[in-house]
Amino acid sequence: MEDQPDKKRFVMAVEEIINHMQYLSKAGCKGFDCKKKSIDILDSWGSKKDFTDKTLEDIQADLSNCKRCGLFKNRTNIVFGAGNPKARLIFVGEAPGFDEDQTGKPFAGAAGRLFSKIIESIKLTREDIYICNIIKCRPEGNRAPKPDEIKTCFTFLKQQIKAIKPDFICTLGNCATKTILNTQKPISQLRGTFYKYMGINVMPTYHPAYLLRNTDKKRDVWEDMKKLIKEYRK
Repeated sequence: MEDQPDKKRFVMAVEEIINHMQYLSKAGCKGFDCKKKSIDILDSWGSKKDFTDKTLEDIQADLSNCKRCGLFKNRTNIVFGAGNPKARLIFVGEAPGFDEDQTGKPFAGAAGRLFSKIIESIKLTREDIYICNIIKCRPEGNRAPKPDEIKTCFTFLKQQIKAIKPDFICTLGNCATKTILNTQKPISQLRGTFYKYMGINVMPTYHPAYLLRNTDKKRDVWEDMKKLIKEYRK
């Protein structure tokens, strides 16, 4: 009988090679040279550090001038993430909006100001936590990310989570929650309950941008935050 774990590792390796080749092709690479930077990149592929020991700085460097999907064509800035690199709690949203694209910082603008009020209500600051998104570049017109864009960018979020090693993740909205929990259930059915991802406690709740349009849901988020901070403070 075929060894399923070996098969899975083989498929992942092939996908990783394809992703790298597509990235190099889109970047205009027509072959390989012997510059030190090129050799260092090739040496790192398949190494243990490539999968388990990357720092946030390593991951951000990998994303530099990223052209792995079409979102690079209209972006102003890659929005990598911000906050405490050793945070016990990560908040994950959907994708950068206009303000985030302009500043390069996550959760800016009106939704960002509401987000700050939410975390302040549980006696935390942006310096205590880490904030990032499923997608690192703004989809044009603030549309929802496409499945292929999510698949391409989710690799980097997983690496960020491994680098930070949080105890808790709070997913904000449908996209972040469905992606991390690998489910099609809507946020309305998932919010307010803890789940597990890579052994980490996950609390889904509504996105601040959604609350700006649906103020009656703020009470639900407050209840979710109370549950989250209660476990966080234990």
